Amino acid sequence: MTTLITGGAGYIGSHMALALLDRGERTVILDNLSTGVRALIPARAAFIEGDVGDADLLRWLIRRYGIDEVVHFAGSTVVPESVAQPLAYYRNNAAAALTLLSVMEECGVERLVFSSTAAVYAPSDRPVDEDAPLGPVTPYGASKLMVERMIRDAAAAGILRAGVLRYFNVAGADAAGRAGQSTPRATHLIKAACEAACGRRAALTIHGDDWPTPDGTGVRDYIHVQDLIEIHALMLRRLREGGATAVLNCGYGKGASVREVIGAVERAAGRRVPVRIGPRRPGDLAQVVARADRVRATLGWRPRNDDLDRIVGSALAWEARAGPAPAPVSPS
Repeated sequence: MTTLITGGAGYIGSHMALALLDRGERTVILDNLSTGVRALIPARAAFIEGDVGDADLLRWLIRRYGIDEVVHFAGSTVVPESVAQPLAYYRNNAAAALTLLSVMEECGVERLVFSSTAAVYAPSDRPVDEDAPLGPVTPYGASKLMVERMIRDAAAAGILRAGVLRYFNVAGADAAGRAGQSTPRATHLIKAACEAACGRRAALTIHGDDWPTPDGTGVRDYIHVQDLIEIHALMLRRLREGGATAVLNCGYGKGASVREVIGAVERAAGRRVPVRIGPRRPGDLAQVVARADRVRATLGWRPRNDDLDRIVGSALAWEARAGPAPAPVSPS
């Protein structure tokens, strides 16, 4: 069994590679390193530097390594950036995925796990299940929904079977310290708050404190990256055993506000996190929280890290391993 991981030098993809390798499975990583980090690529994995939108490269890779299945992480993921650069997001996410799906069909690769997002849903002031109205408000969410529809139609035509996983907010790091969030100038809240706590960021910007939430700051459903990866592993097992295509939320079903996250970082670090209040960002919402019943029922998934302090603690430990803090970056 050989699995291709696109975007395997990225935050979540590198954790997926470690999980498969830890199980003794053959793993091939494809990443163009535009945002991926070479140091996160496990030495035991085969690595090809290249773009998932390169059909000739994909054909060669699938045939050369005998790829049986694909876990597709590669793409662009920054919500405000997608508003400013919409065509880049449609190209990197939707068009590249169409190339991947087409080559998979051509080469007879019939199993896929796709990294989707809660950003495909319409705004809601309550937790959303998988049947909630779809209505992305940003090009990022729209580009991911385009891919979901390609997969849905390909599955209906018998071309493939897939797991479509709608992530909520992923955070934390590998318990053994082998991987973590390493994207330069990351916009992820927990990563940015840990940077501020370690002196790598001059201050953490709270993007709006006037949201219609209990403390005025945005609420998100944070899931530990290792619990998320376990969902992927269970989905691969389901597909290998002949299971049908499924669309599943990946969250815990409870939210934490920006201020609650800051409090958790301060508890873990034993020091205050410098903050400033900034304007709301394009594409942000007041609340994004999952209904997570279906993933538990479908896959038998049981999270092991369902605790904000544990998530933050692992993220802060990863940040501390980066060594002495350089000059802090400006707030963002």
